[in-house]
Amino acid sequence: MTLAILAALRRRGLTVAPFKVGPDFIDPGHHATVSGRMSRNLDGWMCGEKWVRRTFTAGSAGADLAVVEGVMGLFDGASGDSEEGSTAEVAKWLDGRVVLVVDARSQARSAAALVHGFVGFDPKLKFAGIIFNRVGSPRHEELLRQAVESVAGLPPVLGCLPRDAELTLGERHLGLVTAQDAPLGKELCDRLADWVEEHVDLDAILQVGAEKPLPGVRPAAPRQVPAKVRIGVARDEAFCFYYPDNLELLQAAGAELVPFSPLRDAALPEGIDGLYLGGGYPELKAEQLEGNRGLLEEIRSAALSGLPVYAECGGFMLLSESIDGRPMAGVFSAKARMLTKRKALGYREVAFTDDTPLGPAGTLVRGHEFHYSEMELPEDVPRHYRMSRRGGVDLGVEGYRVHNVLGSYVHLHFGSNPQVAENFVSFCRKRKG
Repeated sequence: MTLAILAALRRRGLTVAPFKVGPDFIDPGHHATVSGRMSRNLDGWMCGEKWVRRTFTAGSAGADLAVVEGVMGLFDGASGDSEEGSTAEVAKWLDGRVVLVVDARSQARSAAALVHGFVGFDPKLKFAGIIFNRVGSPRHEELLRQAVESVAGLPPVLGCLPRDAELTLGERHLGLVTAQDAPLGKELCDRLADWVEEHVDLDAILQVGAEKPLPGVRPAAPRQVPAKVRIGVARDEAFCFYYPDNLELLQAAGAELVPFSPLRDAALPEGIDGLYLGGGYPELKAEQLEGNRGLLEEIRSAALSGLPVYAECGGFMLLSESIDGRPMAGVFSAKARMLTKRKALGYREVAFTDDTPLGPAGTLVRGHEFHYSEMELPEDVPRHYRMSRRGGVDLGVEGYRVHNVLGSYVHLHFGSNPQVAENFVSFCRKRKG
């Protein structure tokens, strides 16, 4: 639905700023393909209201309209007893207008009861209207519209989208197939735009969107930054999970980010002072990574010689001895193996128990964990993270360090503690050369 609206608005010549509530990396990649603009995450639990507002303001610069895709259901978030991390929380912070998308399959009048429950659940939310999805026939649409109109106080029906089995996106473990592996082509984008233009009152959505002007962007004050350090960033189909805020915070702290491909580049970028190895799908590209032996050996040599390296999830797996038997860089004495069931999923709060390349002991930062693989590291490998989830529930230790290499399954969001980015750049600068 979000991609269809983005496609239709762009085809009308509008500049649309896309956003995604929650920690997901994959949806924003598709947003960017369809809209032609970077999509940013708005996560209330990881980053809090101030950072969410800041990110929304920065991401809306120069746009005619902002479209924010929710996460799960409207009120679903980090827990069952609060709105933390939910779409509803972010909508209220931004004073946004909510379009409720309802799966109407096998429902008629009951859909009005469902909508009534959502609309009345939190009186502080402002609803623009309802879009019914998976509508079976014109008669089904008629019943849905009658049901909503028969209940006083419900928002208007903005559209009824018929079922179309061909309008689907491929999925695999961790979610949708990424935009890097399966970019949406022009034909599909046109079909999505046609779908919305024919069955949704897009003019009404634009009219409601115009009620809340986008925030103005104040120019940032000039900031004195020490001499730049060069940080190599793994960027290709296997390593594509990065929060834009993380990269921008590193740049603001004085880092020159130098992208490279562990799949295709024969060597690391010249003159780098550190490495950032993000997540992705190295398990799907393990054979190709194994074949790039020269680069893997260079990563291993640089890491064991003291180069600062921060690796999370997929990047952490790249530094293992092997992924499902295929040799990798071998910085950490552990073998990564894929499981048939999910190993971990959820928000994480990390407290540094010792000094790390990202900051001193006592540093607090939040993130998210989601993976189907596991690695068992020897007990003598230092652990520098004490992890917990919402409510302070202890999840044990993690965050493994070898020399100046810090590896973990947790994707940290630097917006939860911007000092972390400055700490890593400073750490690289001190060891420069």
